[in-house]
Amino acid sequence: MASSAEISLALVAGEVSGDMLAARLLAGLRPELPNARFHGIGGPRMIAQGLVSDVPIETLTVRGLFEIIPRYREIKGIQNRLRERLLAERPAAFIGADYPGFNLGLEEQLRAGGIPTVHFVGPQIWAWRGGRIKKIQRAVSHMLVIFPFEEPIYKAAGVPVTYIGHPLAETIPLAPDVAAARAALGLAPDARVVTVMPGSRMGELKYLAEPFVRAAGILARRDPALRFVVPMAGERQRAWFSESVAQAGLGHVELQLVDDSHTAIAAADAVLVASGTATLEVALFKKPMVIAYKVMRASWEIMRHMGYQPWIGLPNILAREFLVPELLQHAATPEALADALWRQLNDGAQRDKLAARFLDMHHSLRRDSARESAQAVLRVIGR
Repeated sequence: MASSAEISLALVAGEVSGDMLAARLLAGLRPELPNARFHGIGGPRMIAQGLVSDVPIETLTVRGLFEIIPRYREIKGIQNRLRERLLAERPAAFIGADYPGFNLGLEEQLRAGGIPTVHFVGPQIWAWRGGRIKKIQRAVSHMLVIFPFEEPIYKAAGVPVTYIGHPLAETIPLAPDVAAARAALGLAPDARVVTVMPGSRMGELKYLAEPFVRAAGILARRDPALRFVVPMAGERQRAWFSESVAQAGLGHVELQLVDDSHTAIAAADAVLVASGTATLEVALFKKPMVIAYKVMRASWEIMRHMGYQPWIGLPNILAREFLVPELLQHAATPEALADALWRQLNDGAQRDKLAARFLDMHHSLRRDSARESAQAVLRVIGR
């Protein structure tokens, strides 16, 4: 059996959520394989766990169906070069962290070439594009899933699968410290705080920054004492967001831009949030929220006919009901967003109900995901 020093594992994450998930896996693997080489494509969290990233993760980050077209050749070139390199290097396994459009295609080719493949976070075939299961059967040696209802779906399709729990359910405390979060942000303990989360990707900011800020402006007129906190994923997002606010003539709305999204969520009374992993983060912090989603019109016209269920927000999908409002595409106007969030801010009974439901959700997702995912990978590579 090869020693730890001789083992190489390749990983690819294409956006912030995948970087976070794969970093937990690497944290579990490192004690078991202390001298192994981790390489591929990842973000700061994966790099902090020892990954050598061949290209910046931002190079892969694209959102929507048509938005990828201008960058298709660039991204396809990265995929082809990585495939050829890995087929030559023969890592013990390839691990794709989410980002299925890129990773499943790469995994299919690598597995056909005899390299075991692990896909971390099952694509949402339960939500849309169920036909993708046939590609998954060809591409994936072992699937890691983060929601309990996913395991039987993959088992029924004959795909080896392990439910590992959701890493966020471990890193977010069951009882967040609101006072400490507000103190860290310089907010008064009794302030009314709205956290605005228009997304970590530039494509999300393009479509949601302006309606979110205009909604904040409407709310500020209703209650001038409201404080608004906006977490930004990086300097590029911060600069773009600030410029878009200025161009929209919304400089009079006081928005506190911060780096730490978890502190911003913990401090909030309610959150206006782009659909995605952030909605689950907000739920785990037990906060009322309004979920919004907007993409290029052509993308929307296709995607709106592809869903299998009435919800897009993860908290609602897990609850199997509309626990919190979802405003999609044309419905996500500043006025509608402001009205929905105003109700969330001022309905104490609803806030208590949500906190209880979100606490139950938190417990159901809480496992040692680093250990569970690492053990599954070790089984795949025969360790």
